Amino acid sequence: MPTHFRKMHGLGNDFVVIDEREYPLNLTPTRIAALADRRRGIGCDQFVTLSPATITEALAFVRFFNPDGSEAGACGNASRCVASLLAAETGNTELTIQTRGGLLKAHVRPADEEGRATVTVDMGRPRTDWQDIPLAQETDTLRLPLEGEPAALSMGNPHATFFVEDLAEAERGPALEMDPLFPDRANIGFARIDAPDRMRLRVWERGAGFTLACGSGACAAAVNAARRGLAGRRMTVEVDGGEMLIAWEANDHVLMTGPAQLAFEGAVDLKAYPE
Repeated sequence: MPTHFRKMHGLGNDFVVIDEREYPLNLTPTRIAALADRRRGIGCDQFVTLSPATITEALAFVRFFNPDGSEAGACGNASRCVASLLAAETGNTELTIQTRGGLLKAHVRPADEEGRATVTVDMGRPRTDWQDIPLAQETDTLRLPLEGEPAALSMGNPHATFFVEDLAEAERGPALEMDPLFPDRANIGFARIDAPDRMRLRVWERGAGFTLACGSGACAAAVNAARRGLAGRRMTVEVDGGEMLIAWEANDHVLMTGPAQLAFEGAVDLKAYPE
């Protein structure tokens, strides 16, 4: 029987969302990678599944997968999309989703005439200890021992942010993702500070490559800029697909605000793809 899916995006960072709350589909990494393929599958930057929450206050347990089938700990843009989907389903504008990285609280504003909802997600506290990112060795996470001295932290997955004048340096991303300093690989951001409250950002996402937007990467870059004294704690982050507002609150939580949109819905025969 065909399986229903939704194609959603946040600033062009696109997702296939499949609901497993009624029954599990036993999606393997191989099948996820095949479905994520843009030529032979549906195509997406991230593959997202919803299953029953194990905590009463959450509406769903959400998992994020890279297009190579590997699992990611967090995805900011996908979290906004799932929150908008659940808000439309339940009528709740304040809701909680459960992820492997913890509980994420979201506030969803009504969709505009083009179907875009504006969603704020509390992405939690950044983790800056080297063990929590993780790094392969003890080091100062404000200035890693790599050319360009990036700052690093975890927003549920590992991020390193290089502060640059020329975004052409982002071409270093593929090699840096695999650097031995990052035992779990890393998302590599390249940020140009344009004002104390504004930056331009490109992110090479581990397992996905360059995307039009990376929500957790925007959070990491904004926090790292504030940690380095390069900017304030509230920033507009411009990515290839548009803009997000990132606020590092006094309680140490990072709030991410941006759009979420349903592109289309469809059905797919999972048996047509390898296990």
